[in-house]
Amino acid sequence: MGSSFKVNYKEDMALFQNLWVKTWLVILILLMIILPFFLNRYQLSILNEMGIATIGALGLNLLIGYTGQISLGHGAFVAIGAYTSGLLTGKLGIPFIISLPLSGLMAALLGLIVGIPSLRLKGLYLALGTLAFGFVIEYILFHWDLTQGDLGMAVKRISLGQFQIKTQKQYFYLIAAFAFLAVLCAKNLVRSKIGRSFIAIRDRDIAAEAMGISLAKYKIMAFGLSSFYAGIAGCLAAHYNRWIVPGSFDISLSIAYIAMIIMGGLGTVLGSVLGAILITGIPHAIVYIVDLLKDTYPALSGFIVDFKLGIFGIIIVGTLLFEPAGLYGIYRRTKVYWKTWPFKY
Repeated sequence: MGSSFKVNYKEDMALFQNLWVKTWLVILILLMIILPFFLNRYQLSILNEMGIATIGALGLNLLIGYTGQISLGHGAFVAIGAYTSGLLTGKLGIPFIISLPLSGLMAALLGLIVGIPSLRLKGLYLALGTLAFGFVIEYILFHWDLTQGDLGMAVKRISLGQFQIKTQKQYFYLIAAFAFLAVLCAKNLVRSKIGRSFIAIRDRDIAAEAMGISLAKYKIMAFGLSSFYAGIAGCLAAHYNRWIVPGSFDISLSIAYIAMIIMGGLGTVLGSVLGAILITGIPHAIVYIVDLLKDTYPALSGFIVDFKLGIFGIIIVGTLLFEPAGLYGIYRRTKVYWKTWPFKY
């Protein structure tokens, strides 16, 4: 236990604080490399959805969990990233490697504009403002000729030079790489001056301003960074699904992302990952259970199908009631228990 004590600030802020963490990181990377060879296409597709959701959830957690700015328009920024990349690659013939950052930057630019009202609006008023922005984006996507409205728009496959990504395994390695990079960037960001300023604004904005932190600068920056993550997630989702429609980015998507960070753990990078895995996996788990029961218990399987949204809601409410800190709270308690065992009782 003595080796876990930190004796200076540099050790406390280290990204990989001990050999144990580095070892688990290496094991995780090796597992991600080997895992696709033992999974089928459907299972890989679930992991790909989780990877894309992780990137979007990280962005929203930076805004809500770390900065305390409530947003109900996160799905709109995902849509901006998706349609930006779809138009750039489809209409202008721009390569994916260029359209990807441009999608994030376009979403970030609009996020900076949306962040301006956050200087005067707080709480539910800010949530309503971002919700209104989401409705505006959805209206534009439905009525703009370039996006082809509710007919949807085809998106090209991802091409990296002469190499074209086609299989689920290839998508897995690409999405996993971007998800890992997004987690690493978010982890470093929250340890920096910017991240500490976000937390100070979240905890007490008046005190943060008194200490010299510019509320206008960092609140708008939080919206920009959150939107950039959402744009990247939208770009990957568009090229992965290869067909996008405005209805895929409505208010339900924003609520799903909020559920991810709440159930995973607000204000934690790991919580974003765990929440994305849980919320993305629940519908697939319900489908799996229905398939198991449909032959032996058809009435029960039919009830589960009809009450699918209700089951989803019960899981969310139950998590909030019995574990307010989310899955990260369970992980933290488990970690502390084994770290202090057998001395803790």
